[in-house]
Amino acid sequence: MKPITEYQDYRKYMLDYFEWRKRSSVFSWREFSKIAGFSSPSYLKLVCDGKSSLSRVGVPLVAAAMDLNDFEQEYFKLMVEFTNAKDDDKKKEAFLKMKGLADEQRARVLDADAFDYYETAVNSVVRELAPLMPGALPGEIAKKIKHTFTAQQVRDSLKLLVKLDLLKSLGENVYEQTDKVITGSGEALKLALRSMNGQMIDLAREAIEKIAPGERNISGVTIGVDEATVIRISEEVDRFRKQVIAIASESKKINQVYRLNLQLFPLTEKV
Repeated sequence: MKPITEYQDYRKYMLDYFEWRKRSSVFSWREFSKIAGFSSPSYLKLVCDGKSSLSRVGVPLVAAAMDLNDFEQEYFKLMVEFTNAKDDDKKKEAFLKMKGLADEQRARVLDADAFDYYETAVNSVVRELAPLMPGALPGEIAKKIKHTFTAQQVRDSLKLLVKLDLLKSLGENVYEQTDKVITGSGEALKLALRSMNGQMIDLAREAIEKIAPGERNISGVTIGVDEATVIRISEEVDRFRKQVIAIASESKKINQVYRLNLQLFPLTEKV
């Protein structure tokens, strides 16, 4: 089996464990539940199918049934907290504990790099701005950003971007962008993207007050639609976003960093 730190969803880990045991011996959900001490022979299958959730009381029982060591048991417990959490704050708290625990073991956590990058809006801004200001100190870069970011936030961002190979250091306070792309698909990445998009929406709200109308384009339209129309509009939005990226890539003398937010969301329940 893959190391436990390659997982974020405890259900997927349990299911892979079950399939792994089945390949080497006669193993059933009934036996798995019995070893873990559950009276229902189908309980753990219901959990893995997403029809039930593992409780705090059940966590040590299942961990023991899978013969996890101390580190794996603690990581498994945090995975359960992460997967079962109902709000982003609790999910983030659990994931950060998972990362910290894995770091102590020098283990890799799936999507950890993507989480670190997308968790805060400052990273994408600094990645674009720092190469335009060779020799600039973090405080000088922070002052160029129209929204409030501190020199320490910029300093931490530069350190992270170099670590992730998203910026390459060419000398003291001199950087260039790399072609590396941050990828991921797990729940932690979705959590970080929600955090960054929320921050970017807040920056757009600030821009209405802080930025002169000639430097911004903020507009919207309220429309009535059906399901098919929503799909068509979403496809057009995706095409437009790609077209904007293509146009931006043709810039010859980049001297400023902009953000384009594309937002399409329901304002009402279905009637």
